[in-house]
Amino acid sequence: MIGLDNLEIYRQYDQSGMLVHLHGLPRQCRQAWEKANEFALPTDFKDINKMVICGMGGSAIGGDLLHSLTSELNKPLVFVHRGYDLPAFVDSKTLVIASSYSGNTEETLSAFKQALNTNCKKLAVTTGGKLRNLAQEKRVPIFTIDYLSPPRAALGYSFIPLIALLSKLGFLEDKSAGPTSSLRAKRSNLTARSLPTLVEGTAQTLEGLLDKLAENIPMPLNPAKQLARKLFGKLIVIYSAGILSPVAQRWKGQFNENSKAWAFYETFSELNHNAVVGYEFPKEMKNKIYIVMLRCPSFHPRILARYQITSEILEKAGVEHEIFDSQGENELTQMMSLLFLGDWTSYYLAMLNQTDPTPVKMIDYLKKRLNSIE
Repeated sequence: MIGLDNLEIYRQYDQSGMLVHLHGLPRQCRQAWEKANEFALPTDFKDINKMVICGMGGSAIGGDLLHSLTSELNKPLVFVHRGYDLPAFVDSKTLVIASSYSGNTEETLSAFKQALNTNCKKLAVTTGGKLRNLAQEKRVPIFTIDYLSPPRAALGYSFIPLIALLSKLGFLEDKSAGPTSSLRAKRSNLTARSLPTLVEGTAQTLEGLLDKLAENIPMPLNPAKQLARKLFGKLIVIYSAGILSPVAQRWKGQFNENSKAWAFYETFSELNHNAVVGYEFPKEMKNKIYIVMLRCPSFHPRILARYQITSEILEKAGVEHEIFDSQGENELTQMMSLLFLGDWTSYYLAMLNQTDPTPVKMIDYLKKRLNSIE
């Protein structure tokens, strides 16, 4: 196994420069927030009561994070749609956001074209491509991503502007003194008044984590390097719950795309109703699997108990596993801190697998084959 403290390996295997994007995420979050605050929205967008975010892969994960972060707000209801056909419930009170970094994602384009034939509100989030051209033609507002990277490395632009959008639309007014304020808004401080502080605090937390996770931090002090070494040669399964469910999904995708590795994710409490029974067979698999459990100390006490008991069951089954707790006092920071750990771990696993984390050759092949079938 190669040594992750040898800085030469990053020049050797990361020829496309994924490392630059990892270091740049805190700055990207700040820049995306500033750009979103300057973005003008049509006044009739304030009439919506639900949002449908159409996207795939790295362009959809921001919507997943937003859905989790706002799931207890009274409105709008946030849905993430991965598919060709627009959901049937879309109406004049719906804001459909087509999110495609490249602007050429065929599922997103298909759903967006259907949205154009309805009276819903519409917004495009993209760098360009067919989506930008179509949105310009139909006079649909476009939030332009001006950050050059693989889609999954532009997370700040796929997530942070969505939070700013909710604030601009008046859904995050500070009602903490009133009886109608949501539990989630109180617990996460997710209000228009607190958002600048929240985003800046999250960026600062990520910058602080670089002192623990960056490539120049040696293995004994670097939890991401340590975890990558444990995951090397293993089938990876991520467990999580609640607000961290989309974070587990992000980990899974990052291991797939960056590390070129098998990975899956499951969530509490559902996994306690089926997955725990499946640890027994095939017996030889227990030595080939590593389970990473992402936990937040603010979870419901019964969920926290499930983590503990599941860990005991895994121990008895002889399955390697480890629990990682989030950092920060609010849910945005808690989500992003663990997400950042996953991004770095997947990068280090790519180095151990001696592969460039940026290219996704199988996805490129699949798209080429699909184009040949049209």
